[in-house]
Amino acid sequence: MTIWDDRILEWAQQNESASAAVMKDSEYFQVSRSSLSRRLKKLSEKGLLQHLGNGVYVITAIGEDYLEGDLDAKSLNSESSSEDTASA
Repeated sequence: MTIWDDRILEWAQQNESASAAVMKDSEYFQVSRSSLSRRLKKLSEKGLLQHLGNGVYVITAIGEDYLEGDLDAKSLNSESSSEDTASA
């Protein structure tokens, strides 16, 4: 998990959905659209977001639990730290 992952989940929770195109146009994210797209996909693969199609994602119950501190990131599918760092 990266700091951007937390911000993406927070955005999805507050805005009821998330897409790289909309997030990139906000001042909240200082990364490229492609980086946001990759992280959205990774978060979906981990079950924290659900992909609705057309690049739109919504937060899942697992994602809500993670943000509330009820779920440890270590319990999610393992992903190397170097890949997270390189993707951010």
